[in-house]
Amino acid sequence: MMLIDTHCHLYSTEFGEEIPDVIERARKVGVQKFYLPAIDSEVIPAMLDLELTYPNVCFAMMGLHPCSVKENVDNELAIVQDWLNKRDFVAVGEIGLDFYWDKTFAAEQKKAFDLQMSWALAKNKPIVIHTRNAMQETIDMVKPYSKKGLKGIFHCFSGSHESAIQIIQMGFLLGIGGVLTYKNAGLPTALEGIGLEHLVLETDAPYLSPVPYRGKRNESSYLLEIAIKLTEVKKVSLEEVASITTANAQKIFGN
Repeated sequence: MMLIDTHCHLYSTEFGEEIPDVIERARKVGVQKFYLPAIDSEVIPAMLDLELTYPNVCFAMMGLHPCSVKENVDNELAIVQDWLNKRDFVAVGEIGLDFYWDKTFAAEQKKAFDLQMSWALAKNKPIVIHTRNAMQETIDMVKPYSKKGLKGIFHCFSGSHESAIQIIQMGFLLGIGGVLTYKNAGLPTALEGIGLEHLVLETDAPYLSPVPYRGKRNESSYLLEIAIKLTEVKKVSLEEVASITTANAQKIFGN
């Protein structure tokens, strides 16, 4: 059985010297590939070092996270663009809109999101989207690009069934993580009628640990708990969940 963690921040300082053990524990439960979303220029060295240490196992993305859109947004975007022109990345991400904490830089977030989607489209790369308290605005911004062929993943999907329908109609995938295991999250209901062909698995480690590890540092081996919960929600075998979500991940990332 092969699983793919399509979204994890294994370069985070929260893992320290434990990375070899974290990856080994994940491999023991079938997780064979790890996709690393960028956040801002500060994390790039650690992210690329991890990719270099684990070739064909860890895969880096490049992008500016909406929560990192501040006064220096133009400098940060210039760094993203420089890296995208300098070497190949599996995706542009994570990018999007986040209006949870405040909307001080809402206009700048939208500008950065739009610009990075245009770069992804030009380079024929998928995008990995972060959206929080901005689901419909995010979908509305993606739609024109999806019509031009842009593809990607709505990372950590926790929206409504109506949002899920809009997303899959654009040809985008839903990233399913630990939220699926939360008792009052409502995600199983939102996924009713949504086939496995529209889903990929993720942990967002070290964040959003699934039950029974909620409140603890997340890691990629816990992807198995998410996969098991998805078998209950969809009433299918673990092998089917693994096979289809892995194939979806391989198709979107091209490896």
